[in-house]
Amino acid sequence: MPNVLVIQADQFRADCLGVAGNPDVRTPNLDRLAADGVRYSNAFCPFPVCTPSRYSLLSGLHVRQHGGWTNRCTLAPGIDTFPRALRRAGYRTAAVGKMHFTPTYLDVGYDRMELAEQDGPGRYDDDYHRELAAAGLAPVTDLVDQEQEFRAQASRSYWETFGSGRSNLPEQWHSTTWIGERARTVLAGWSGGTGQLLHVSFIKPHHPFDPPAGWDDLYDPATLTPLPGWTDTIPEGDRRHRREYFDYESLTRPLLQRVMALYYATITQLDHQVGLMLDLLRERGLYDDTLIIFTADHGEYLGFHHLLLKDGPMYDPVVKVPLLVKFPGGRRPGDVADALVSLVDVAPTILASCGVQPASPLPGRDLADPVAGHDCVFAETRRRLGAGGMARTERYKLLWSETAGESFFDLAADPHELTDLLDDPAYGDALGQMREAVTRWALYDATPPTYLDLSAPHRGITTEDDRAARHELFASAVAKHRTDS
Repeated sequence: MPNVLVIQADQFRADCLGVAGNPDVRTPNLDRLAADGVRYSNAFCPFPVCTPSRYSLLSGLHVRQHGGWTNRCTLAPGIDTFPRALRRAGYRTAAVGKMHFTPTYLDVGYDRMELAEQDGPGRYDDDYHRELAAAGLAPVTDLVDQEQEFRAQASRSYWETFGSGRSNLPEQWHSTTWIGERARTVLAGWSGGTGQLLHVSFIKPHHPFDPPAGWDDLYDPATLTPLPGWTDTIPEGDRRHRREYFDYESLTRPLLQRVMALYYATITQLDHQVGLMLDLLRERGLYDDTLIIFTADHGEYLGFHHLLLKDGPMYDPVVKVPLLVKFPGGRRPGDVADALVSLVDVAPTILASCGVQPASPLPGRDLADPVAGHDCVFAETRRRLGAGGMARTERYKLLWSETAGESFFDLAADPHELTDLLDDPAYGDALGQMREAVTRWALYDATPPTYLDLSAPHRGITTEDDRAARHELFASAVAKHRTDS
């Protein structure tokens, strides 16, 4: 029974790893993990939003199959997950960090949960914010960025910097440090004789890009190179996304470089915590025989088409994710797999490595197979601008949405997705084949199960009085910060 360590980041652009060829970002520990395993260079999320993508990771199902369409949705009790399957097989299962479930402590198969949430009611229920409140602290930088109540009163500097800056919390209370420390405590308790599963999920590098003091000046903005796909202005086809979370019209190259410096700093801080976890496994003689997976729930534009964050078309930077897999026994060290893979492949890979059969057939592949991959990968979305989707092969990408219609790109000739070929007759056959692939997938390959049951009760651990008290403390801290500033 190999142990399993799943490390998840949030809003981590796939090419923001040193081992992926990024010329500036420093990720020595993740690079070392890649050297010990396989880096999947074409891994995609099934939905570029936190909770739907997380439920797909856990269940091995596409979003249309598990039915969790929003950040406020739950996972139906009848949907199996890899933690539940491992627990049935005798594994001890634990989760630390951001899960983004509804309710906060939804049972998806973890015996033990120590949570650090970011958005919504989770921050009023979770362990991290409970401890912050007990210490008289509040994550002001994060609250202003994430909570509409406080964002509506944000200072001018917040809008000018696109919400990036130094965290108001000291490093020992920053979420990245808190999550890393709790994860190491769980790893220190791993013992022989019983299989262990730990899912560690960091909040970062999700916005706000707010590394603590000591990390925030790690990168000199002037030395950073904008990533491929940066444009000096917003392309005409993306003008409707000019004002999403921020107004991106004012995003200049120097401002982008400053945002990049802080985004990279949050990544390097996260990499440091990953390194401490991996070192602990090595010290305890557990590293070689542990299945270790590093990935993210979705990506980040980071200047692509003059945009930031993730609200907009499903261009590669927001749907591609990093995916590193170190298999037990040192198999395939340093391998780079270029086949198209998806987060729905993670659950079947874990179950196969542990010798556990899924409760029902899954659409994904076991990534231990050197030839595992898909001819076409799919993603979906249901956002403010309506439902939409993506189909992507090695060469072509088809995007569609209820409000914007279709777009079609030849990635071989146009890797930055700037030229829409939908009406080009030379691509008529290729476009028709992509549309047929979507139809087959939606009607036959990704059909929803028939047993969705949302009636089962779920537990919470925080009373309304507790939430009210914590909100009062947080609101007071934000008001004081605004006055001091």
